[in-house]
Amino acid sequence: MTATSSAIRIGQGFDVHAFGEGSHVMLGGVRVPHQKGVVAHSDGDVVIHALCDAMLGALALGDIGVHFPPSDMRWKDAESRVFLGHCRQLLQDNGGWRVGNADVTVACELPKVGPHAAAMRKLLATELGLEVDAVSVKATTTERLGFIGRGEGIAASAVVLLVRE
Repeated sequence: MTATSSAIRIGQGFDVHAFGEGSHVMLGGVRVPHQKGVVAHSDGDVVIHALCDAMLGALALGDIGVHFPPSDMRWKDAESRVFLGHCRQLLQDNGGWRVGNADVTVACELPKVGPHAAAMRKLLATELGLEVDAVSVKATTTERLGFIGRGEGIAASAVVLLVRE
């Protein structure tokens, strides 16, 4: 059996954005109040960006920057949910794949992710066509170490399992 005939694929993604001016951050499609925003071309949703990179990576289709380059003004201030929908369609169009499950970790000191994790899981599950129990969103800090620990930015990592329909 070759890799292209496999019934499953695994992908991982990572995204990071610096904090800047603003009053909220978008995380997993949810508007989370915060004393800062993120510096980004789109809405800067690190959760969705990491998920998109994981989905694209599982099928060796490049990364989010290839599909939604920051040089393209069509994506200026775009909602990252648009990116997620595009990536989901790419999975279908490139061999009939779908996400089986997704696991995301957000790294930040603030804002607190826990109070918003259920809403993120629900929204992401809907966008991916999954049951909520197939989507995990959790958070960690960096124990005040590095740029995340100093409150200069936020990051997310994601892992997805793709299955053929």
